[in-house]
Amino acid sequence: MSAFVSEIIGTMLLILLGNGVVAGVVLRHSKAENAGWVVITFGWGFAVMIGVYAAGIYGGAHLNPAVTVGLATAGSFPWEDVPGYILAQFIGAFIGAVLVFLHYKPHYDVTDDAGAKLATFSTAPAIRNTPFNLISEIIGTFVLVFGILSFGANDFTDGLNPLIVAFLVVSIGMSLGGPTGYAINPARDLGPRIAHAILPIKNKGTSDWGYSWIPVVGPIIGAVIAALLYGILVP
Repeated sequence: MSAFVSEIIGTMLLILLGNGVVAGVVLRHSKAENAGWVVITFGWGFAVMIGVYAAGIYGGAHLNPAVTVGLATAGSFPWEDVPGYILAQFIGAFIGAVLVFLHYKPHYDVTDDAGAKLATFSTAPAIRNTPFNLISEIIGTFVLVFGILSFGANDFTDGLNPLIVAFLVVSIGMSLGGPTGYAINPARDLGPRIAHAILPIKNKGTSDWGYSWIPVVGPIIGAVIAALLYGILVP
């Protein structure tokens, strides 16, 4: 139960800070408005770090179903614990998205761009091309999971791993995030997308359900490929 709760809390903080930086940059009359992509990528990296530190006290601090599935595929995590972790991650992601909405509510009210509002909850492609959008999510998550597995084979000073993972996420965002907004995490995308559909957001527009499967399926595929390849290279 403590691991379940820690995954909820860690993922909640991940989304609160990660989607929070997006909201600060894209919503009207925020003091961070138009701060740009570099701010977003560093904000997400630090959000991962804070979430992992918070969740790592009692659990594995995965915060991401793709990471959970990848670690289980690699034999580093028991499959019987996978459903509970994923459920906790989705709960935490939903709560985090609701908190972002409450925090920025006046700014949602004065923002006319429905796409910008959706961007504070979930991802969307810069150019809508289903096969290549899927490939982008597969590649981004492959790098994430392969990187996490590789870090585990190295010796770091105690407590340093979350910071290293944060820089990995920043690197993915800067180098690979342009095509799809680098969801690389099914809970990070689908949980807040559900919140977007439910919350009373003024003039919010569609939740883009036609695209919603790509940030779920792509990361899982990428994670499994990373785990399998890692297992071949590091038996």
